[in-house]
Amino acid sequence: MYAIVLTGGKQVRVSPDETLRVDRLENAVGDSVTIDKVLAFFDGTKLLVGKPYLEGVSVKAEILGKGKTKKVAVFKMQPRKATRKLHVHRQHFTKIKINEIIGG
Repeated sequence: MYAIVLTGGKQVRVSPDETLRVDRLENAVGDSVTIDKVLAFFDGTKLLVGKPYLEGVSVKAEILGKGKTKKVAVFKMQPRKATRKLHVHRQHFTKIKINEIIGG
């Protein structure tokens, strides 16, 4: 059994008891989260596809922790000029555990 959900602008395939990292969620660590934007659901025999989302199907997850990825540095310069730019970025993420897929 699996579902394809939309979280953080990305489509993610999830299964029960799976742990994964998604873009930052505003909930606190230990909170329970319900993801209602389910694009597809497969129960082992039939595949349900939403237009764009499935009604009556949701995914319950628990927030395990939060963190940041490694630093990514972008350095730009123009030759023979005094223009130099350094941009550093760290992406925030939330680690979640999928508890169950409801509906279908």
